[in-house]
Amino acid sequence: MNVQELIKVADLNIVTLPSPEREVEGAYIGDLLSWVMGRACENNAWITIMSNSNIVAVATLADVSCIILAEGVTPDEGVTETAESKGVNILSSPKSAYEIAKALFKSGL
Repeated sequence: MNVQELIKVADLNIVTLPSPEREVEGAYIGDLLSWVMGRACENNAWITIMSNSNIVAVATLADVSCIILAEGVTPDEGVTETAESKGVNILSSPKSAYEIAKALFKSGL
């Protein structure tokens, strides 16, 4: 499944979508950035409540498919522009991380 398809099946909102065709092969939930860097896998959808500019750097280092901001979190100022320039997809949802993960699981991810 790619990010564009993920948006539909999990009812996610687009914050930035420079790479809609990026493949998604799993998911990782975490808010401790150093932990995510060491444990998220390439092509994961990363679910978090973190919203500062460091999420773009971590997403790039971990090579995740997208960042999903849970709980209605919105990115801090400047994050969207940085993500666009780095090719990082950011999505959002008012749902909890658990509810998002459940939707991803039901979609076959």
